[in-house]
Amino acid sequence: MAADALIVIDLQNDFCPGGALAVAGGDEVVPLVNDLIRNTEHVILTQDWHPAGHSSFASTHHGKQPFEAIDMPYGTQALWPDHCIQGSRGADFHTGLAWSKAELVIRKGFRSGIDSYSAFFENDRLTPTGLAGYLRERGIGEIMLVGLATDFCVAYSALDAVKQGFATSVRLDGCRAIDLNGSLDAMMGAMRDAGVKLL
Repeated sequence: MAADALIVIDLQNDFCPGGALAVAGGDEVVPLVNDLIRNTEHVILTQDWHPAGHSSFASTHHGKQPFEAIDMPYGTQALWPDHCIQGSRGADFHTGLAWSKAELVIRKGFRSGIDSYSAFFENDRLTPTGLAGYLRERGIGEIMLVGLATDFCVAYSALDAVKQGFATSVRLDGCRAIDLNGSLDAMMGAMRDAGVKLL
């Protein structure tokens, strides 16, 4: 399937082996993603971009550990190790990623009080990143997603893309998952049910 645009989700050092929130095998997808970038006309990247002390960091909440969940005003929030802090090496794109062709980089998670998994909306499901409008103005109706992690930022982006009216596919061999408490099976099912093509 030839998508109008390739969206590469959070292929950053902190999500790759050795990083603060490493996804197992995260760096393994880089050669495939680079090949897709070379063969897709329109390329967009997302970049997790947290201020220090972000509300999604376990270290911000006394007595809480990474991967616990808390209630936030916008719903349940998983707590994470400090990661992808603005300007840090961990927030940089993986050194092997051929990202220079990207036409747009969407930075997300930069508001200290709210996390953002999706490329389209903050976790309140209301605050847009502007990506849907950008794609529509460019006349792009079909997107393919790759990146990290399958069951969080990729899946949330895919579900929102479908809701926004985009024909959406996910190249699973271009993704890796965290799989926190069964999150991979749950989100794979949610994507299938929503009409995301899983390739």
